[in-house]
Formats: sequence, structure tokens, C-alpha cells
Amino acid sequence: MALHRADPDRYAEPIARGVAWVAALQSRNGGWGAFDADNTASYLNHIPFADHGALLDPPTTDVTARCLGMLLQVGWPVDHPRVKAGLDFLPREQEPDGSWYGRWGANYIYGTWSVLAALNAAGVDHGAPAMRRAVAWLLSRQREDGGWGEDGRSYWKDQPRGAAGESTPSQTAWALLGLMAAGEANSPAVARGIAYLEAAQGDEGTWDEQAFTAVGFPRVFYLRYHGYRAYFPLWALARYRNLASSNTGRVRHGI
Repeated sequence: MALHRADPDRYAEPIARGVAWVAALQSRNGGWGAFDADNTASYLNHIPFADHGALLDPPTTDVTARCLGMLLQVGWPVDHPRVKAGLDFLPREQEPDGSWYGRWGANYIYGTWSVLAALNAAGVDHGAPAMRRAVAWLLSRQREDGGWGEDGRSYWKDQPRGAAGESTPSQTAWALLGLMAAGEANSPAVARGIAYLEAAQGDEGTWDEQAFTAVGFPRVFYLRYHGYRAYFPLWALARYRNLASSNTGRVRHGI
């Protein structure tokens, strides 16, 4: 996706090879996993030594959304069979509250941003019910300080989603990127989120973030990627700036 945005003609050959590889890893249900296709034999998670409950790499909404965003960005039409199958997969996975599960980032904030970006790339109307329910869910999880936060408890079914003891810069950026992909760049909630990021920035130019916002195995162990606290807030701020000067106000890219 980066090569395509930089110079699609110069990098046409490596882009084409990458696209072919990703497309070939689509699972039969229309989704994509992180490493393999059709890795869905869930019974394997119940054998005695499968103590992590994560032997598999099943299709997930966040990875599917990334793959769709890439295919759409490089020019695949929405009626292409692979794109259509992926777009059919995403609504089936939407939670009743409007959010989407995030396998590789904690958690529903990450998944919801990912899917909203893909739906926008597919040209889905921002007023579509699936998008409006997702926007409503994100708005309902905004904290008093204008940010968003979510901890690993949300990987348990009986725990709240999109909730944590504090806001985090990376998760705030995910929520903002999701809202902007859904046409909310001019909303008061986005302005409050941007203000949070501006106020939380440290003197050295980055943000402090001690929370574990990435995932190794849900409910088992979590990760802190130190880059998250720098590049995701910067990405959200740049997106907000660019949309403010845009003629359309619509995110043009797959993510």
C-alpha cells in the first residue's frame, strides 16, 4: 500500500506480486487470517496441550479489512469476486453493539477502526446502518478527557468493551481514524479527540503510553509496541489536517 501511494508505476511489479500473494491467501468464508488460509479447525484448541486456546489462525475482521483496503486501493473493483466475498464477511462479524473484534490490537476499538476504513475504501455510504452503528459505538466509548482506551479484559465475553482505566494515545488515534473514515472528521467528538492528542504530546514530540495495546494471544499475553505511541497519533493528526483542507472531506486511501 505504501509503494502504491508513493509511485504505482515505478513499483508496479512488486505491487503486483504482493497483491497476488495476499489474494491467494483468502479463506473460503471470504475472510483473511494473518498467516494462512482456512485455518479454522477449532477443535484443535481443545486438545490437552492447547493451553493458550490459540493454535489456529482463523480469518479475522481486522486482517480482512487490511487486505480489502489494499485490494481496493490498488484498483480492484468492489464487484470482483474476492473483494465481494471479503465485504460480505465483514457485516457477518459485526457485534450487536456495532463494534468489530480486533485480534491483533486491543481490541474492539482496533477492529472497528479497521473495518470502517475498509468499508470507506469500498465506497460504502457513510449513512449505511453498519457504519452508523459502529460510529455510535465509538462515540459511546469516548472518555471525559476526549480520548479512548481499552484493556485486555475485553477479550473475555463478560467484560466491558472499549473500556479502560485511562485513555491511550494509540487507541485514541484508532478511534479517530475510524471516525474520520466514516465521515465524522468535522464532528465535535473528533475535535475533542484531536485536542486530547495535542495536550498529551510530550516535549520530545512523542506520547507516553504504558498500556499493552497489542496482542500476542488473547486472554494469555499482551504486547507493548513502542512505535504505537508515536506513529498512530501522528497518523491521526495528519489525517485530520489533510481532511480539513480536502475538497471532499473523504479519506481516499484503503487505510
